[in-house]
Amino acid sequence: MKLNRRKAMSLCAGVAAGTLISRPKASAAQAPGSLVDPDQLPVREASWYKKLEHLKVECGLCPQACVVADAERGTCGVRENRAGKYVTLVHGSVCSVHVDPIEKKPFFHVLPGESALSFATAGCNVECKFCQNWEISQFRPEQVRSWYIPPDELTRLAKRNGAKLTAATYSEPTVFWEYVRDAAVAARKAGLRPVVVSNGYIQAKPLREVLPLLEAYKVDLKAMTEEFYRRYVRGRLKPVLETLEIIRSSGTWLEIVVLLIPGLNDSQAEVKRLSKWVKTNLGPEVPLHFTRFHPTYLMKDLPPTPVSTIERSRDIALAEGLHFVYAGNLPGHPGENTFCPSCRELLIRRVGFTIVENRLQGGACPACKKAIPGVWS
Repeated sequence: MKLNRRKAMSLCAGVAAGTLISRPKASAAQAPGSLVDPDQLPVREASWYKKLEHLKVECGLCPQACVVADAERGTCGVRENRAGKYVTLVHGSVCSVHVDPIEKKPFFHVLPGESALSFATAGCNVECKFCQNWEISQFRPEQVRSWYIPPDELTRLAKRNGAKLTAATYSEPTVFWEYVRDAAVAARKAGLRPVVVSNGYIQAKPLREVLPLLEAYKVDLKAMTEEFYRRYVRGRLKPVLETLEIIRSSGTWLEIVVLLIPGLNDSQAEVKRLSKWVKTNLGPEVPLHFTRFHPTYLMKDLPPTPVSTIERSRDIALAEGLHFVYAGNLPGHPGENTFCPSCRELLIRRVGFTIVENRLQGGACPACKKAIPGVWS
C-alpha cells in the first residue's frame, strides 16, 4: 500500500499512551508517548561538533562536516546552531515505531525469528533518489508528526511487546546518533540487543564511541563508484567503505545490503569489484544481501530489478569466495536460505521474513560441525 506523507501522518493520530499499533509502512506506524509540539521541539546539545569564530560551528558527526552559521541547520535538517551552541532537535522525538522481524532489517545472522522494536526520527544526511522512506527521511522534524519517547520508555515498550532487540532504522540513525547511543545504553541494561540499520555515512569518532554498545550494524552500500554516490545519493563512497572496515574490526556483527538498480549499479563488473572488495577488506564471512529495487520516490521511471540480475549477482559473489550471499525482496527464493559454506547443508530456511526451519546446533552446522558466524543466542 502506497502512503503519501499526509496520509501517513493522519494514520498516526489518536494515539493512546503505551499502545503500539502495527502498520504496513514504517512511516505510518503509531507511537506511544506525548505528541511533540512542532513549535517546541526537544532540544539537547549535540555531542560531536566544534565551535568556530563568529558563532559558527562545524559538525563532527558525518562526512558532510557542515559548517553552520548561527540560527541555521546542517544538511540533515535536525541539527541547529543556536548562538554558537549546536543542538539536536530529535533526541527522543520518534516519528515511527514498529515491531518487526529481525529478518526485515535485514539481519540473517542475528537471533533468527526474533523481533526488534524499530524506531526512527525525521531526517537524513544524504538524499537517495530511490529512498523508500522519504516521507520521514527527507523532512524536517517540525514537518513530521512525532512523539516524545525517552530511552527508558523505548526499552519498556520493547519488553512489553516481546521484542528482544531494538533497531534504529527507517530514516538514518546517524542524524539521531545521541539518541541511538542513549537508547542502546538503556537497552543493554534491560537485557536487550541494540542494532543499527544505516547508510554508513558517519565520521570515525562518533562511530567508534557508540559501536561497543551495539550488537549488530547493517550498512546499505549503495554502489562501488563515487559517481553513483555523487549523482544519486548526494554523498561519497570512500567514507562508507571506511565505516565498513571500522565496524568489521570492532567485533560488532556486520551485514551489508546492496540495492541493485537496473542500469545504474548492477553490471557484472561492478558486482565482481564489490565482491572482491568485501572479501579482501572485510573477509568472506560477512553476509552480503543483493536486494531487488522497486520504483519509488524520484526513480519511478525505472523498472524493478529482474530476478535474473539478483541471481547472477549472487552467483558472482559466491564465485569470488563470499560464504553467505543472499537474495533480497524475493520471498520464497532459495537465495534467502543459509547454507553451510563447508558442506552446503541447508541450515536456515526462510520465506520472506519468516523462519521456516533453523537447523543450527549451538551456532554450528549439524552435519559437519563447522561454526557459523553470527549472533545466535
